[in-house]
Amino acid sequence: MKYRELKELIEEGENIQCEFKRKFSTPDKIAREMIAFANTKGGYVIFGVDDDKEIIGVESEKETAELIKETALNMCEPSLDFQISFVEMEGKEIVVASIPESSNKPHRLQDYSDQFDINQAVVTIRVNDKSVQASKEMVRILRSNSGNLTLKKYAIGSNEKTVFEYLSKKERISVKELSKLVNVSERRASRTLVKMVRANLLMIHTKDNGEEFFTAAV
Repeated sequence: MKYRELKELIEEGENIQCEFKRKFSTPDKIAREMIAFANTKGGYVIFGVDDDKEIIGVESEKETAELIKETALNMCEPSLDFQISFVEMEGKEIVVASIPESSNKPHRLQDYSDQFDINQAVVTIRVNDKSVQASKEMVRILRSNSGNLTLKKYAIGSNEKTVFEYLSKKERISVKELSKLVNVSERRASRTLVKMVRANLLMIHTKDNGEEFFTAAV
């Protein structure tokens, strides 16, 4: 990464593809940030910059780079692709971890389990300028998208019709709302909404607090 590119990133501030860190805190916290970028649109974790864009610099660029490498390879499952850049700004060393969007989603925090457990896995995504825990619905969609499992033939039943009728009045719907509307379990309501997303009938959205809602596909 070149000086001018980094300067522009810092001036824009934290967003869906950029996170500032004064220093490398703990592997667990940094892994969550890196996983969120890989599971979303990719992005940059910039070490040596404060939240208010102040250039702090890192104490040791070599040590920071080693921690980034260790975290990407051993704290994330599957391990992450990454690139590390060193840029000097205002006489201080900045370390940038570039994380591309993954084609092998969802990545999760290393739990040393042979099988992916949707009830236990820590999967994060990027929402605006935050990394948040992904809902089960989002995890299922990430898995289906990664496997190119779009539903091309999907029968519209009574529950789906209820969703469309509700959206014509309210514009958005949640798992809990559908569960109450059609008197089914939240698990079944979740499956219905996820399938509708996979069939390109709905879009899923995540709030800053991690809550999900669904809207009609454009």
